[in-house]
Amino acid sequence: KRKRNKIEAEKLGEECRKKKVIKTQDNTKEYDETVVDPDDEEIRGEEDMDEFCEVYKGEVTPRVIITSSYHPTKIMYDFILELLRVVPGSVYYKRKNHELKKMVVECSAKGFTDLIIINEDSKSLNALTHIHLPNGPTAYYKLTSVKLSKDIPNCGKPINVKPEVILNNFSTRLGQRVARMLGALFGTRPDFKGRRVATFHNQRDFIFFRHHRYIFDTPDKPRLQQLGPQFTLKLRWLMEGTFDTKQGEYEWIHKRREMDTSRKRFFL
Repeated sequence: KRKRNKIEAEKLGEECRKKKVIKTQDNTKEYDETVVDPDDEEIRGEEDMDEFCEVYKGEVTPRVIITSSYHPTKIMYDFILELLRVVPGSVYYKRKNHELKKMVVECSAKGFTDLIIINEDSKSLNALTHIHLPNGPTAYYKLTSVKLSKDIPNCGKPINVKPEVILNNFSTRLGQRVARMLGALFGTRPDFKGRRVATFHNQRDFIFFRHHRYIFDTPDKPRLQQLGPQFTLKLRWLMEGTFDTKQGEYEWIHKRREMDTSRKRFFL
């Protein structure tokens, strides 16, 4: 019967075998009206006037300051040290007892463009707050799956050059805004001779960070070497302006009971 059907299909000029499309959460996700068309002139116009436009136009060089929550442990220091190697021009600021709002004012006055705060609980890194200076926005992420260079097999050591930045699969207006905020940490003038790549890949609203160097063993066959660290971010809220959880206005906030009604619904 199969042979007969195959002969009949060939006579009709049809494909003998039709590959079944495997259904996944990614290709069956709910339609989102905020998905951005890359050629949308309105979106481009908005980006030319947003808080990150000066960085992307090359008018401002990013200056990033990284700090911790109160009473940091060794794992915090190790993670921040690796972030300093990833983000060009970044510096560490010892938190001590400084309040976050006062730090925002001081960092803005000294010309820094971004402030990153890493939080930990019971010696476990659990959150990352990113404040774009001087006027915001502020993003708060859940931080998980942190893996330092020492825990990555065959991990290389990064050299001090500006990496290429890949922002992958951020398709909605919210996703584009988050991607531009992350990309603004690095600027737009990578050193291609350094062959270093920093990747933020969005999949099902989880942002996976990877850090690589590509190596040419032969002219035709490059390979990737991980440099570390690895971590995953999950956006919890995005706020207009700088950090102010009491009076600040939220652009977007993740409300589990209202938003997590379907496994096929994504926001980035």
